[in-house]
Amino acid sequence: MTANISDLYAQARKGERRPLGRLLSIVERGGPDADELSALIHADAGSAHIIGVTGSPGSGKSTLVGQLVSDLAASGNKPAVLAVDPSSPLTGGAILGDRVRIDREPGGAAARSADRTTAQKHAPFVRSMATRGHSGGLALAVPLAVRLFDAVGYDPVIIETVGVGQVEVDVVSAADTAVVVMTPGMGDSVQANKAGLLEVADLFVVNKADRPGAEDVRRDLDLMLDLSHMTGQESSTGYRPPIVMASALHGDGTSNVWQAAVAHRGHLDATEQRVSRRNYRLQTEIRARVEHGLLLAADALFESAHGRTVISRTEHADLAPNDASQELLNLLLNQPEESP
Repeated sequence: MTANISDLYAQARKGERRPLGRLLSIVERGGPDADELSALIHADAGSAHIIGVTGSPGSGKSTLVGQLVSDLAASGNKPAVLAVDPSSPLTGGAILGDRVRIDREPGGAAARSADRTTAQKHAPFVRSMATRGHSGGLALAVPLAVRLFDAVGYDPVIIETVGVGQVEVDVVSAADTAVVVMTPGMGDSVQANKAGLLEVADLFVVNKADRPGAEDVRRDLDLMLDLSHMTGQESSTGYRPPIVMASALHGDGTSNVWQAAVAHRGHLDATEQRVSRRNYRLQTEIRARVEHGLLLAADALFESAHGRTVISRTEHADLAPNDASQELLNLLLNQPEESP
């Protein structure tokens, strides 16, 4: 018999990893069980530092995150990583499975610690989650998964996104601190400007800083920040996104990345922006769930006898598309149609 959700949650709060994994599977499946879990954990969440890491494919995001969580675990923190991966076109699952790109095996923080009990207690929890085609690479389940990590005591919680172009800006809706990773030789600074990442980034990391062109990327970012409306933001909030040089493959600069993220959290606390960002995340999640519910209801309506009739009338030129959509929308929202 499957343990009930409250029992699994109680075990996860004690630090047991297997119950947490089962709860995350419930989150991914969605439905009534996920809704029950959401209600159960909501009051316990809200203290963890949520860090979003995004950037173009090949920029070394996973290497950076892997090194970062290894350092954090070794220093006594309890980090969790939610890696949002592309969905398999066949199964709908995360293509990268258990996130083979992040080191959790020998050589990681847990293996280096002499105290295995302490190492297990602080071992990073890494979970991949499929995007399932959701816009921006952030699945509807991601906010609930982040709250779950938060509620059971993981801090910080790091979200690594797919990194697929302009929709990367969605990461800001799920994070306190948005980290944008760039690398020399890929034109990332130009792409970041086109994608709007300059407007949402709280911290820039120029990874692979040992390569030629890294200083050029830094210079371009400085120039773009000067020319963008971020200058106005700086004058009103006293904060300008720092640019940190790092070479994650060699473990260089990752401590500076963490220090910059902590400094940003301090700025958010001092200016009371952290509460407003948390509230914005909740509002964004509510809106996304309402939109998802409406989409499901619309799909059902299209398959109903009434919906097929309306569409057929449009196909036979008896009803204009705008009139058809309004008729279906009124029906969906249970609103009476206006008299002609």
